[in-house]
Amino acid sequence: SAYRLCIMRKLPSLLARTLTSGTSASAGLPDMSEVRSKLRDIVGASTNWRDHVQAMQERKALHTLLAKRQEDLPPRRMKDSYLEVILPLGSQPEIREKYLNVYNSVRFGRILEDLDSLGVLICYTHTKQEMQQRSPLSIVTALVDKIILCQKIIHPDCDIKFTGNVSWVGKTSMEVKMHMLQLHDGDYSPVLDATFVMVARDPENKRPAFVNPLIPESPEEEEIFKQGELNKLKRIEFSTASLLKMAPTAEERNIVHDIFLNTLDTRQEGEGTVSFRSRKLPPNSVWMEDAKLKGLQICHPQERNIFNRIFGGFLMRKAFELGWATACSYGGSRPFIVSVDDIMFQKPVEVGSLLLLSGQVCYTEKNYIQIRVHSEVYNANTREHHTTNTFHFTFISENEVPQVVPKTYGESMLFLDGKRHFTAVMKGI
Repeated sequence: SAYRLCIMRKLPSLLARTLTSGTSASAGLPDMSEVRSKLRDIVGASTNWRDHVQAMQERKALHTLLAKRQEDLPPRRMKDSYLEVILPLGSQPEIREKYLNVYNSVRFGRILEDLDSLGVLICYTHTKQEMQQRSPLSIVTALVDKIILCQKIIHPDCDIKFTGNVSWVGKTSMEVKMHMLQLHDGDYSPVLDATFVMVARDPENKRPAFVNPLIPESPEEEEIFKQGELNKLKRIEFSTASLLKMAPTAEERNIVHDIFLNTLDTRQEGEGTVSFRSRKLPPNSVWMEDAKLKGLQICHPQERNIFNRIFGGFLMRKAFELGWATACSYGGSRPFIVSVDDIMFQKPVEVGSLLLLSGQVCYTEKNYIQIRVHSEVYNANTREHHTTNTFHFTFISENEVPQVVPKTYGESMLFLDGKRHFTAVMKGI
């Protein structure tokens, strides 16, 4: 099953040691509110929306602190950016409500928000300049490579610990690996592994900026660094083979053709003369066009990040919740998240935007439902739509779900894209 316990494989020995330490390790660790206030200090962000323009003006002066070349920056080690953060759901019941869902387990959307904030702080820790309190870098989430869960249920009354560090560095981008563990009977056991990619930009968030190189220190770290390099190549390969750029493979074409033949209505015209026009739904199936949900968000200042754009974690939470609702209404029972992968942040979302979200079931197999959530902003003044993100979620339902069936060529491409994502997720598990 997808929920085989994640083996925290090939972790740097430093990480492996902390995973085995019991409850005592959580005493004195920073919590999520400290993570967020630390981020505000590093950037010099305003706590008042009214002052945000002024705060951004002040950041302009930090341009002089940017490195002209990557070689000018001191190299860092993996352990330099290693952080542990506690989410004290067990020891501080007053924060529990915010994290609680109707099934009395933890809202996964909130965990996505926390991972996003932590990933950014880990990158700021990697790029920290000793003498400077303020960082000249604007560090933003470029993509969520993958999040794999190994626990079906996250308990709302046990402490959670996040650990993470920078695992690979390019010229201006950093890969961050994070792990989430939950306290049971005095021990922390793994809940999920996450891989995010962050990019560094100048103080005004306009152009790329160099980040400190990363030096692996042991064979295990060499392995992790190499994996980061491979992840990058895999992403390029996946995007090159995208169905928006290239025709489906021969095998995929056969799948689509079989689905098409399977939906032709032979009763209409008698056996010999089947029309291309009349289509029928095979038993225990749902047309793809009937397997979607839409949502709208008004982006208020409360949801802004330290750069006064809409916080990526908020977008992920909203997309996840719509994806979950889509899977729930499709499968007719409570779905559980198995994996999140390949979330691209294509464009920042400005405060005041209207955010349109569409959730679509694009592939199903046995109990699994593959959901794609597309998000776009609508500018009421210019009447223009822009895609900001595409999210891919894999859910498992308690019962077997109906087959989702594409009708048009466009839907068939969505179906194949969903199948590709699903296959990649299953390989990873």
